[in-house]
Amino acid sequence: MLAARVHRYGPPEVLSFDRMDTPAPGRGEALVRVRAAALNPKDVIVRKGKFRWLTGPEGGRRFPLRVGQDFAGEIVATDGPDPVGTPVFGMLGGLRTFGACATHVLAKHDWYAPRPPGLDDVGAAALPLAALTALQALRDDGRLEAGASVLVNGASGGVGAYGVQLAKALGARVTGVSSARNRELVLGLGAAGHVDYAATELATLDERFDVIFDAFGNRSPDELGPILAPGGTYVTTVPGPHAVLWQLRSYLGGRRSRLVVVRSRRRDLDFLSRAVEAGTLRPVVDRVLPFEELAAAHAYLETRRARGKVVVTLPDPPP
Repeated sequence: MLAARVHRYGPPEVLSFDRMDTPAPGRGEALVRVRAAALNPKDVIVRKGKFRWLTGPEGGRRFPLRVGQDFAGEIVATDGPDPVGTPVFGMLGGLRTFGACATHVLAKHDWYAPRPPGLDDVGAAALPLAALTALQALRDDGRLEAGASVLVNGASGGVGAYGVQLAKALGARVTGVSSARNRELVLGLGAAGHVDYAATELATLDERFDVIFDAFGNRSPDELGPILAPGGTYVTTVPGPHAVLWQLRSYLGGRRSRLVVVRSRRRDLDFLSRAVEAGTLRPVVDRVLPFEELAAAHAYLETRRARGKVVVTLPDPPP
């Protein structure tokens, strides 16, 4: 098999394509032949060593490090309930589990589900981590209820684009925040209103929101407090000392603040599949690149200008 790996921290050019033995699934695992893998900011974090105390040798792992969590393909070996040949999509679970950017990947049975009918591998790979993050942020951390008002900051990005769609599917009225060039995209995803962050200061908005979902991760509950409704919740996707402090402070009577920690769950992947079938959720893909252009895909992801997801397609493995 071929796998993308990092032998040292650095720019996208440190990514290498290494031949490895194809593993056999153990108990509770399936071996998936990966056809497409989506990129996420976590991949950049691993490559650059930003959270090396958790994801790198400083956290107990060893170089070379593997990258990628989102995948779509078909089962080629398993001891689980889904037969060989089943098209699946999923996300490798855990903060330290990577390796989806490869021709084959081992996945626990709770980390994948049958591919949504009507989607190809690229569309299916674009869903898991970003859509699961949005779903769990809104439904679980935000305690979103039908009729609520939601502000999604970063509404045209990988996570935010799904946040808009899922918030609407859950019965909320959604306002999306993005650049002016992405206004039509955000409204087309189901937002009832749009705010151009370059032209309007968010804290001056007249509306009060029951949930503020900061999918871009560049705001704070203090900054957006004036537009958070009483009893409302601010949810961020970006970990760090400030996010932990905000959440601890909320337990002491401050504004309710949560850091979403996404979990790979088959029941939530099935939820996404049903939403796709119902027409309330669709993949948002900015660009698709071949595996050999993974470094270029990483470089583009780092610009933070992607409209939706960046996906790479995997070649046939070498003999």
